[in-house]
Amino acid sequence: MENVSADLTKQLRDLPHRPGVYLFRDRFHRVIYVGKARDLHRRVNQYFHPSRRFVADLKTRALLQSIAELETHVVRSEPESILLEGRLIKEYRPRYNVSFRDDKRFLMVRVDLDEPFPKFQLTRAKKDDKARYFGPFAHAGALRQTLSLMRKKFGLRSCRPEIPGERDYRHCLDHVIQNCSAPCIGKISRAGYAERVKQACEFLEGHTLEMRESLKEQMKKAADRRDFEKAASLRNLLDDLKKTTRPARKFFRSLPSTVVPERELEALRDVLRLPVVPARIECFDISNISDTHSVASMVVFRNGRPSKPAYRRYRIQGVEGQDDVGCMAEVIRRRCRRLKAEGVQPPDLLVVDGGKGQLGAAVRELKEAGWEAVPAIGLAKQNEEIFRPGRPDPISLPLEHPAVRLLQRVRDEAHRVANGYHQLLMKRRMEESELDEVPGVSAVRKRALLREFGSVEKVAQATVEALAKVEGVGKKIAEEIAAYFRR
Repeated sequence: MENVSADLTKQLRDLPHRPGVYLFRDRFHRVIYVGKARDLHRRVNQYFHPSRRFVADLKTRALLQSIAELETHVVRSEPESILLEGRLIKEYRPRYNVSFRDDKRFLMVRVDLDEPFPKFQLTRAKKDDKARYFGPFAHAGALRQTLSLMRKKFGLRSCRPEIPGERDYRHCLDHVIQNCSAPCIGKISRAGYAERVKQACEFLEGHTLEMRESLKEQMKKAADRRDFEKAASLRNLLDDLKKTTRPARKFFRSLPSTVVPERELEALRDVLRLPVVPARIECFDISNISDTHSVASMVVFRNGRPSKPAYRRYRIQGVEGQDDVGCMAEVIRRRCRRLKAEGVQPPDLLVVDGGKGQLGAAVRELKEAGWEAVPAIGLAKQNEEIFRPGRPDPISLPLEHPAVRLLQRVRDEAHRVANGYHQLLMKRRMEESELDEVPGVSAVRKRALLREFGSVEKVAQATVEALAKVEGVGKKIAEEIAAYFRR
């Protein structure tokens, strides 16, 4: 282990053979890489083998040359190490990590026990809505399999309506194949269904001994009759169940956090020479991937933290083609009009995703609204350069600077919301355009079909008799629809 300090050598030698997460820091104490390991001792020591330097790529060599300090966190299992690794990468944003740096989060299971017939749903964000949340879960595939198994075992519904009715029952086969207790048609009382939901919650909390024993018995019987494919399927299901219902430790709060919004806001004030700390920041981003459905987002950060109820999404109305500058002007103009109409003061800082063009458009609209005193900046993605009105040269700061880290979080959140809205509209357009291709289906009939069945997919699965019952369709058009989707 040449070129490694004596303290680091001793630390490497004393690492335990246990699962955990490791952090590499450079000589400025900055976290430059976060990784996980089933065996901390074996994994971390691999980095410092002399042969590693000869076979490593340029990126890994640069990482190895930058390591000055090592920090480790021991956990109880590999899933815990995956969860902790993702949490730390999102917090520190190390330069040598790629995975987990986006906004994607681990899956959780949500159930609102105040609903008449509660349903279990997958989500990635935990809200303060009085619902129960289970997770997060490191293995998404295993969680989906376990949730499917749980619904079958307890007869839980998977349909979307808050209060399912007979119309929903007509388009659902879960009761027919005995996967649902059918509360939609009164096959089970609300009290009886609530008891099943309670048992399912205990199941997700880890009370799965009875289910595991049953799966083991089924697996043994399948193997005895030489049905090895079925036995393998049951074995995989058992593994998924173990991964999902193994309790995970709540270790996140004990970890030191480098995100200090108050300090970042003060640093941003000093860098931009603002008169006050920007308590309210509004950031705008344009999603203009194609000529169809140009959209924009506005996110709000209060005291350095996201204020999601204040977010807004915009569909661009007066700009044709891929014109980010024109789109930005329209969105800022609409925002200024809305604030004036509501009698709300402008933000302490306005941020646009882009360079001089987008910033210039925003400044012109602020001036038109009489708010030329509102500080505005542009943040260019390539080198995270900060553009200011009337200044030819941008501000370039180290990526680790507190002001840059805050602006990155604000800009990335705006980018996530804009892209998500664009993808949603494109998905709707693709789904609804399928019905436009069916002979005889007018705009009025299309709306009636979607209102009755809920989606194009359900329309495609419907029988001719069910389609013909929709107002304005009739048997002839129903046969055309069915024939189109069969093709």
